Amino acid sequence: MYTKFCAGLSRLSLMLAVAGLIAVVLCVQYQVIGRYLFNDTPTWAEALLMLLVLFVTAFGLAVGVRDAGHIGLESMVALLPPAWRHRIELLIHALVGLFGALMVHGGWRWMSAKWGEKKPMLPVPDGIDYVPVVIAGGLIVLFSIEHIVAILRGEEVVPAWN
Repeated sequence: MYTKFCAGLSRLSLMLAVAGLIAVVLCVQYQVIGRYLFNDTPTWAEALLMLLVLFVTAFGLAVGVRDAGHIGLESMVALLPPAWRHRIELLIHALVGLFGALMVHGGWRWMSAKWGEKKPMLPVPDGIDYVPVVIAGGLIVLFSIEHIVAILRGEEVVPAWN
């Protein structure tokens, strides 16, 4: 049940990342059309574009962690005896989960500190820049727990898009 929940979160994150990428393309097109056809560059488009890139990156990062698409030295781990391989894999996922928890903690602190300020080009709080860090960190923690449980059970986490 937890695996299905994580797979659903991963699928949703991937869909949100794709929607964000489409929005990025539309923002860039709108900015180019405004600049070259109407000689009026929309100032908010670039600020929205930067915010969307943060969200796309965060969701993509979380999906990469769940689907084990992150950087790893698997060739080194594969050379170890099976007992050590499992220990190292557990350690890796525990450290990735710890990193996700630190993202949540740090992102929450920055988000809270900056929430009272407003972005100059968009009518949103400045702390919204840190929301993707908190979301991605939380997803990374959930996905790392899923990997740890799967290793302890002798199973593998199947990518959500399969």
